[in-house]
Formats: sequence, C-alpha cells, structure tokens
Amino acid sequence: MDIDWLSLLTLVPVLVLSMTLHELAHGYVAYRLGDPTAKLRGRLTLNPLKHLDPMGTAMFFLTAIFSNFIFGWAKPIPVSPYYFRSRQRGMMLVGLAGPLTNFALAVIFAVILNLLAPMFEISSPLRDWVFELLFRALQVNVVLGVFNLIPIPPLDGSRVVGGFLPRRAYDVWVSIDRYGMFIMIILIVFIFSSPVGNRIADAQLALFRAMLPALF
Repeated sequence: MDIDWLSLLTLVPVLVLSMTLHELAHGYVAYRLGDPTAKLRGRLTLNPLKHLDPMGTAMFFLTAIFSNFIFGWAKPIPVSPYYFRSRQRGMMLVGLAGPLTNFALAVIFAVILNLLAPMFEISSPLRDWVFELLFRALQVNVVLGVFNLIPIPPLDGSRVVGGFLPRRAYDVWVSIDRYGMFIMIILIVFIFSSPVGNRIADAQLALFRAMLPALF
C-alpha cells in the first residue's frame, strides 16, 4: 500500500487545531453558563495535550490511511450540568458549541481556499503543501462537525436532542451515556462494513464542491 506521508503529516497541525478548539468551545460555553469544572481541571486552555485522546487521534490517522472517510475524537470536556440553571438547555448549548466551532472553521478555510484558487493553478511543492493543509483543515472540520451531531449518546447530537425531550425521557436518554463506548464501536463497525461509509464520503465530496466552486 502506498501511503501519502505528506498528507498524514499535514493532518497533525489540522487535527491539533480542530480538536483543541472543538473541546475548548464546549468548556468555554459550560463555564459561561456557570460550570467551573473544565476550568478547575485545566481544560480551558489552547494546550492541545490537554485535549487529545490517544485512541481518537489514532483513529483519525487509521481512517486517513485505509478509508476515504476520516473521523476520530478528542478527550471529552468534563461538564457538571447541575451548575446550569436548566440542565437540559445548558447541555444542549454546550453540545452545540463544539460542532458549530468546527463548521465556523470549515467556512473560514473554504473562503481562504476560494480566494487562493488562482495561486493553486500553478503547481509547486510549497503551493501543493499549502493547498493540502487548507483542504485537510476544511475536511477534518466538516467531518468533526457532522459526525458529532449524530444524535446518538455520547455524541454532541444527543445533547441537542436531549434539550427537547420531556424530563422523564431526558433522564432515560442521559442514562444511555454509560454505554457510549459500545455504541461508538457498533457505529464505527457499521460505517466501515456497509455501503454507508462510501455514501458518506460521496456526500462529503459533494459538500466540498459546493463550498469550493473556484477549485472544482
């Protein structure tokens, strides 16, 4: 198997930036809503070592090598919802903060790529690397945002769904979090053992074409 080492090395700063800002957004919103947990545990920081999860980071690289669909995860921000005035609303806002941050970053990188499109028409090692870096940044942030909005515990999308549930249903919904790792494993196996993974990759490419009309 031929491995594109330039692409893999380019993933490093992209992953560090994307996952750090994703988790920092969760912690900052929780802090603004009255929860000091993340701050007290040193997680309100731009230091990536505080946010990276070894297995989640490894999954990014493995999927980058063996699949067209790249995904992974960071170390979850600790949140104590009992500090919030409304537990459900607070968790919904905290959950939304991470994906929305990734989508904002994706839009920024898409704008930059479109503005620099004329520069990429002439190939050179430096220009190719710049394009690879910016495109990877766009790709990773789209994947992080979309994947985390899947409404399955413990992903951020489950927090959004929880914000609209009746209280009794919410308590049951939250209790599913304890099975989060098993659910994630089943979800990963399902994606990569069925046509779903290819369909997601195709949808991702279609989205990039819409965001980068100057490049496609």
